[in-house]
Amino acid sequence: MSKKLLIISPAFHGYCHSIADGFRGLGYEVTVHCYDAFDTVKDKVRNKALYELPSKLGFDGQKAAEKAATSKALEVIEQVKPDKLIVIKADTLGDNFWQAVSDRKVPYLLWLYDDLKRHRYTFEFLRSLPAVVSYARSEAESFAAEGINAHFVANGYDPKLAAFPTTRVPEIVFVGSRYENRETILLALKDAGLSVRAYGRGWSHHPFDRLRTWELKRPNLPAERDIPLHEAYRVQAAAAASLNVHGLQAGLAMRTFEVPGMNGLQLIDRPDVAEFYEIGKEVLLYQSTEELIELCQHIIADPRWSDSIRAAGLKRSQAEHTFFHRAQSMDALWV
Repeated sequence: MSKKLLIISPAFHGYCHSIADGFRGLGYEVTVHCYDAFDTVKDKVRNKALYELPSKLGFDGQKAAEKAATSKALEVIEQVKPDKLIVIKADTLGDNFWQAVSDRKVPYLLWLYDDLKRHRYTFEFLRSLPAVVSYARSEAESFAAEGINAHFVANGYDPKLAAFPTTRVPEIVFVGSRYENRETILLALKDAGLSVRAYGRGWSHHPFDRLRTWELKRPNLPAERDIPLHEAYRVQAAAAASLNVHGLQAGLAMRTFEVPGMNGLQLIDRPDVAEFYEIGKEVLLYQSTEELIELCQHIIADPRWSDSIRAAGLKRSQAEHTFFHRAQSMDALWV
């Protein structure tokens, strides 16, 4: 008989559904609840009328929204009656949520797939939990030093989310938020004569994206609007190479595993990727703009070499880095 697992998560890019599929591979009956999702037009209108509009008028709409999200999460727990529970992020849910979880006396984990500094949690609160999982080894180690039952589980990818592209585009692409370091790198590649393209609202020249980001100015780069995660998988794999430019974050981004997992060629700026992929054989590491330009030129000039890296990265990803593999790691952590 399969055990019931409830995953309470933000809706962010739908990662929770890929994670759920990984646990289904272990035989769990999985229910996913996205505490911040508004799936229907009615839900979206209600959110704007009850929470967003009051906030713009000077009332605390955010607090009301969080209270409503907490109540809904408690309803879902009562309905599902899970045997095990994974809570992802969830720092906007109230104290009564955590009290209810504790009162149910079912094994549960808190999973942070982003840095602690982007959450509201304190070390004191984390010490009160049975187990905390971090996507960053350095944070898991710092948590443990503070007396927290912390474990490191890296990010991963979903091999079922998208089909491999059948054509290749001779561009260097980046999918994600626009930060100064990323903009500088893409402009340098363009100035070096390489074809580049960026994807995301912060890059897009579309009038609507300029307005909703309150930025009329955009870098002089070929750019597209936001794309859903499955399309990002395809775009990164179809490119001559995909950039993985990290910001100030402790762990490796999801795209670290998504690009090679889709038979893409990854150019990454983090030497610690060596824990997961062989540098120079399965992924390519750059540590200066000049080195990145040389690598991109080599990729374009020597498809046989770049294809060998794609093949090796794909093989490693399929063998070790899917969300099924991450589910196996987490399944050993229940307290």
